Amino acid sequence: MTAVPAPAERPPVFEPRRIIISGADSGIGKATAVALARTGRQVGLTWHEDRAGAESTAAEVEAAGGTAHVRHLDLADPANGTALVDELAETMGGVDTLVLCSGTGTATRLLEMDLETWQHVLRVDLDGAFCCLQAAARRMVEDGTAGRIVAITSVHEHAPRVGAGPYCAAKGGLGLLVKVAALELAEYGITVNAVAPGEIATPMTGQEDESVVQGKGRPGIPVARPGDAREVAATVAFLCGPDAGYVTGASWAVDGGMLTMGPMAGSHLDSDDWRQP
Repeated sequence: MTAVPAPAERPPVFEPRRIIISGADSGIGKATAVALARTGRQVGLTWHEDRAGAESTAAEVEAAGGTAHVRHLDLADPANGTALVDELAETMGGVDTLVLCSGTGTATRLLEMDLETWQHVLRVDLDGAFCCLQAAARRMVEDGTAGRIVAITSVHEHAPRVGAGPYCAAKGGLGLLVKVAALELAEYGITVNAVAPGEIATPMTGQEDESVVQGKGRPGIPVARPGDAREVAATVAFLCGPDAGYVTGASWAVDGGMLTMGPMAGSHLDSDDWRQP
């Protein structure tokens, strides 16, 4: 009788329990916090300008059975990210999941941009993300547990935009930082991925939580509408969950097909309006 081979050993199932989400007072950060909230999970939420928004997010997290911890975070000093992650990790008894949503940008052409504006965007979007990522990864390694790290970048991690020089530089840099971190942290059971949204209906794009289906035609996007923050959050939740253990170093575009439109859009433009921010 042929011996039946023993089943292959499966990796332990990962479950996010102690979660930190930066920039959780609105938009993608808020939607992600709600998507990850479950009974027994602790969720650290940070805000920069909108404390009321963060408190609203916390109420939704707690309504879903989670425990929310709300903190202020100003990444204009990137070292604040390190201190904040360490403090929340102490409060929650560790950290196993980090989602980086904090960010800022510009609408200024390079010839008119001052150095301070350039440096501010890089400090918040890249240096601050590095400090948070490093601090969380150190905690995960010290605790000897698997972990998930997801950075919200942008389609401008991959493609440029007029007037967004420092934003594109920061998001492109963050995308490569994700790949380096994925290589270095894999041996500890930590996955690191990016999610690159296109136009999402959030306060950052001048849109609130409103219907993205009605009255929002976008001829240059294949699906012909902006995205909903919850659509981005669903992708983040997958990458933070038990079924994404074999996904690392990837950048997931959630953009309605925007990035695929380069040659098509270029061949169909009929004005020079694109040259302006």
